Amino acid sequence: MRSGWVAEVAVAGKVLIFFGMIATGKSYLAESWARQHGCGYYNSDRVRKEIAGLAPESRQSDPADQGIYSHEFSRKTYDQLLILAEQDLDAGSGACVVLDGSYQARCERELAQKKLASKAKVFFVHCICPEEVMRERMEQRLSDPQAVSDGRWEIYLQQKTRFEMPDELDSKQLLTIDTNQTLGALLGLLEEWMVRGVDPQAVA
Repeated sequence: MRSGWVAEVAVAGKVLIFFGMIATGKSYLAESWARQHGCGYYNSDRVRKEIAGLAPESRQSDPADQGIYSHEFSRKTYDQLLILAEQDLDAGSGACVVLDGSYQARCERELAQKKLASKAKVFFVHCICPEEVMRERMEQRLSDPQAVSDGRWEIYLQQKTRFEMPDELDSKQLLTIDTNQTLGALLGLLEEWMVRGVDPQAVA
């Protein structure tokens, strides 16, 4: 299946935006997909801390909407993600870019499309999973010195009240995927959806 997707990528740039709430597994899936396909990969947590001059693994305990998680700093972060994507796309035809962030507001998703649509075909992957799995993942991160995300349960609860469902996107542009599966199964589902969306003749 991958051959059909790669053949189309050689013709035009592609951007995949993995989004969803804290601990839905979007970063694990996004980075794995990017590595498998040789795509540029940009994670909002890493970019946020780079802008702040912090190490990716540094723990930040700021409350929601404060410090590096303030609305102003988040704006800088998501603007920088778009700049990085544009740089990759401008580097040559056929570029593939993966952006990884919450993209919880409809206006944020629309801005990404507006900025990138002239350079690439933009796809969105909405990652979801059961709350008990999310909570377990957050607890595991607390003991992982390499964890980059600062997501905590109390921040998730606040994010939950704000998250705007991606009703503006149709099925050709949006895949909603439950990440409570093996990585192999997730990559297979994403692969098949991408091939169907990019080249319908590539899959029977």
